[in-house]
Amino acid sequence: MAQNRRREVLVDGLVFPEGPRWHAGRLWFSDMLAGCVMNVDLDGRATTVATHSDWLSGLGWLPDGRMLVVAMQSRRLLRLEGEELVTAAELASLTSFLTNDMVVDEEGRAYVGEVGFDVHGGAPFKAAALVLVTPDGEARIVDPDLACPNGMVITPDRRTLIVAESLADRLSAYDVAEDGSLLNRRLWAAVDGLGPDGICLDAEGCIWVASPMQGRVQRVREGGDVLESFTTPIMPLATMLGGPRRDVLFICEAPRPDEAAGARRGRIEFMDVAAPGVGLP
Repeated sequence: MAQNRRREVLVDGLVFPEGPRWHAGRLWFSDMLAGCVMNVDLDGRATTVATHSDWLSGLGWLPDGRMLVVAMQSRRLLRLEGEELVTAAELASLTSFLTNDMVVDEEGRAYVGEVGFDVHGGAPFKAAALVLVTPDGEARIVDPDLACPNGMVITPDRRTLIVAESLADRLSAYDVAEDGSLLNRRLWAAVDGLGPDGICLDAEGCIWVASPMQGRVQRVREGGDVLESFTTPIMPLATMLGGPRRDVLFICEAPRPDEAAGARRGRIEFMDVAAPGVGLP
């Protein structure tokens, strides 16, 4: 089960890389605690695309190519217009605490998760919402009862959305309705003890799961079978499949948030894998 493939560092000197996406021939990601969006090519040449005073997380793109970014602390969805991040939707009235990761479908509908409550501050558990934002900025809750919805993927047929519930140790799946509503919520896989964070989907229908809690990355099949598993030197936050054939696995890594600020020990590793990525990350 252990992964013996060689991993290399693509880029380092980051604070807290999150929300990786393969788009337009480059790996895009948020350096969350640094408040910036960056991209990097396969030679490790990194570019800062946008900066903001907020923590930044999930990324996606509208059909016209404009980028969407989740602003965590102010609980807003931002849109990149030229070089400026502007508000695309206010989500504070629909969420309770820190918006988080996101996936955007081909029609430009954004599914945005939230933490739900101050986990690290010792607040009591509170169910978190998954919010749908249409391209014109209208927002509504599509599931109010999740345990910290985090990484998400949409399958290639666009019929299923899978979300990692970090505080429930599970991946949950939904049928996607014509209007973007989510139906028939069900267990896709139990991932006991992982506290799943960022995820990505491959062509064999398996999901690569980053587990900050265990310092481990696992490749999981529907139903919960673990096909591959390996540890990382520092905490893995999210995974993404990319490269010209989408057969390169990228892993965002960083120290704990309370240790990361100012340390710039965050980095992104990569390695080749057999099954390429599919669907919408």
